[in-house]
Amino acid sequence: MSRTTVRTRPEGSERPLSEAYDTALLDLDGVVYAGGAAIDHAVESLGTARDGGMRLAYVTNNALRTPDAVAAHLTELGTAAEASDVVTSAQAVARLISEQVPAGARVLVIGGEGLRVALRERGLTPVESADDDPVAVVQGFGGPELPWGRFAEASYAIARGVPWFASNTDLTIPSARGIAPGNGAAVEVVRIATGATPQVAGKPLPPMHRETILRTGAERPLVVGDRLDTDIEGAFNGGVDSLLVLTGVTDGAQLLAAPPHHRPTYVDADLRGLLTGQPEVSSADDSFRCGGWTAAAAGGALRLEGDGETLDGLRALCAAAWTAAGEGACELDGGKALARLGL
Repeated sequence: MSRTTVRTRPEGSERPLSEAYDTALLDLDGVVYAGGAAIDHAVESLGTARDGGMRLAYVTNNALRTPDAVAAHLTELGTAAEASDVVTSAQAVARLISEQVPAGARVLVIGGEGLRVALRERGLTPVESADDDPVAVVQGFGGPELPWGRFAEASYAIARGVPWFASNTDLTIPSARGIAPGNGAAVEVVRIATGATPQVAGKPLPPMHRETILRTGAERPLVVGDRLDTDIEGAFNGGVDSLLVLTGVTDGAQLLAAPPHHRPTYVDADLRGLLTGQPEVSSADDSFRCGGWTAAAAGGALRLEGDGETLDGLRALCAAAWTAAGEGACELDGGKALARLGL
């Protein structure tokens, strides 16, 4: 399906996705792990996909950790990975900065070690103070212990006219205890203080997709993520297919209401979806059928009848909602239908 075509239903696939695509571009938080612990079925599913010939690349908006640290963590969880398998928003923003400033230039870092390593990789010099004469400011997720004073340091430099870059603007990040503020929340602090707007590299924007393709060489990639506004929108912007897994921040109601640029190609419960085909959603007389379920838009609400696999019911509902919404976001009430599915 081309980017200009409005998706009105999840697609089917007769082949397992791990065979239909050469590379899985996998988000980490909410897809492979949450709060450092592996998500159920993730390790086994990734191992089977890799053994079957699919390349695995881990693409994360989290700029805190280095690729070496991420790869070590993945290996510890049981899915062997090398630093070269990891692509971070820190790498994408470092490339973006390097294309606009002289080699060896000083860059004020508001964030963690992942940013510093990425800047050095591009021949840039990380500094810690606005008084170190930086030619750019870069902001990335610094973890829960990032001092408040770092935001002031960024604000001082930006107020002097130094250009500002951000690795990403995700407002939230999944953790073992729930949903926590992400780098986007920290970016808003600096935006409020300065009135400035940063150049952003991470998903869903093109610099991140470009970095990923440059580093992986993927020819038929499948983006796998849990967020509509980063992973799925990033796939849409890059003109590639996507798989949404329901192990992170997106719930059924958000999926049904998704506008065209947030609608995934495929929907599944978790990474086991890589190893299977995807069922077709058929239509007849303004209703949509998947498995044993039939969904339709009627009387200002989404209706669901039948029985069967929960995900089949959700796929049918997506077709009814997205068709009714067209190029907009579905505003029909899907609460009763989702409740019937336990979602």
